[in-house]
Amino acid sequence: MSDQLALHERLELHEILTFKNLCLTKSATMHGLVGCDQLKSILETDVSEGKMHVEQLNQLLKQERRN
Repeated sequence: MSDQLALHERLELHEILTFKNLCLTKSATMHGLVGCDQLKSILETDVSEGKMHVEQLNQLLKQERRN
């Protein structure tokens, strides 16, 4: 069985990456605008996890380009 992604899977991966980047940008921007400490904490967590997810998605795409 092949380890390569099909075209529709690569397109889905790009779509998810675009969405994650948008969410990351929004959370990072909103973090500076909110006054509630609890909400700031949630946004900080979202930003750090979002960065990790974006890195993982980029790694998948890089692996696909090499294959």
